[in-house]
Amino acid sequence: MKPRIFSPADILLPKNCDMTKWSSIACDQHTSEPEYWERCEAFVGDAPSTLYLTIPELRYRDANMPEMIKKVRATADEYLDKGLFERFENSYLYIERTLASGLVRRGLMGQLDLEQYDNAPHAKTLIRATEGVVREKLPSRISLRDGARMEMSHVMVLIDDPKETLIEPLTAKRSSMQKLYDFPLMEGGGSIAAWRVTGGDIAPVDAAIDRLLNPDSFAKRYNAEGEPVLIFAIGDGNHSLSTAKACWERMKPSLSPEEQETHPARFALVELINIMDPVEKFEPIHRVIFDTDTKKLRAALLSEMEGAVDGEVPGAAHIRWRSGSEKGVITLTKLHGQLAVGDFTAFIDSYIAREGCRIDYIHEDAVALELASRENTICFLMPDISKSDFFPSIIKDGAMPRKTFSMGHSADKRYYLECRSLEK
Repeated sequence: MKPRIFSPADILLPKNCDMTKWSSIACDQHTSEPEYWERCEAFVGDAPSTLYLTIPELRYRDANMPEMIKKVRATADEYLDKGLFERFENSYLYIERTLASGLVRRGLMGQLDLEQYDNAPHAKTLIRATEGVVREKLPSRISLRDGARMEMSHVMVLIDDPKETLIEPLTAKRSSMQKLYDFPLMEGGGSIAAWRVTGGDIAPVDAAIDRLLNPDSFAKRYNAEGEPVLIFAIGDGNHSLSTAKACWERMKPSLSPEEQETHPARFALVELINIMDPVEKFEPIHRVIFDTDTKKLRAALLSEMEGAVDGEVPGAAHIRWRSGSEKGVITLTKLHGQLAVGDFTAFIDSYIAREGCRIDYIHEDAVALELASRENTICFLMPDISKSDFFPSIIKDGAMPRKTFSMGHSADKRYYLECRSLEK
């Protein structure tokens, strides 16, 4: 029997731990802020923590990366061998994340079938990437996951469910479900609580997914006659899911057809989020360019990007910039794709390749602007993205340029918390 595209998982949670110290932010955050990670390490100390089961992206260029990977593997082995975890078999988790703002984001954790996922820009699979992949990020992540005994997840997957048929009905069932955790998150992340969805509560979830998979309903809703169904779009954690897929493809040839149907590495732990939840906000991801002649870069942008003009033009796409005490606006009056960030990405990739400067992708306006105060540095603030056009854009145009959007501010990102065994 073919596995379901999204199904309950055997979820591991730590026992007798300080959960605030256990749960840490996704590794792809605060990529230019080593002080953030230093604060986390000082707070956690020697306590068991997901902080020690991953490596922040800002350290991927360190010369001792292989030693750090070995240390992470050893820590995971220690946690597993000492019986740190309690296993909750065949379960979804209904999750309520109270953000720093006080708003509550609802989600559903389970496992995705990686056979139904493809990160190619114009894939037509049921699960699709929403942004291009930064390929240089994958080798370190693959080294961490390949052969690992368990996984953590910060992957958030979007569904387009305006009638609120999948996640929202679970809110009313909380009192009858087992609460598994409820605690504050470190570093201003708000708080998080989860209830176990098992037994008879699983069937309504699966039925709602089946309705969203209906080809006729899909075609009518998106005016997409003849288009393959898209049900899940990766909101956050596309590189982590791409890593899981790559490791599964490496392992698959060594397994029999029967083993391939059920091996834990075929699946990845994720949290589903309804894109139509009013709490869910989409934020642009900004570009900060280091080690560059900023005036030369701006001049190249204006001369090489068709339709780029200095100053603000009403009704067009605006990109604000700052470098030291200077600031301004560049307007893109002619776009070759749906999004301004696509045209800008094509230009900046070419410029970096020939000039040898360095780029970072920053989620917060304030952080990007602060970094721009450094010598030979400039930040470009990308324009907002409308989430109402999100699924139609993926269906018609394929994946957006890499690092196009972020689901909320850094503190609102998914923290590592739940784990799942990858051992057969």
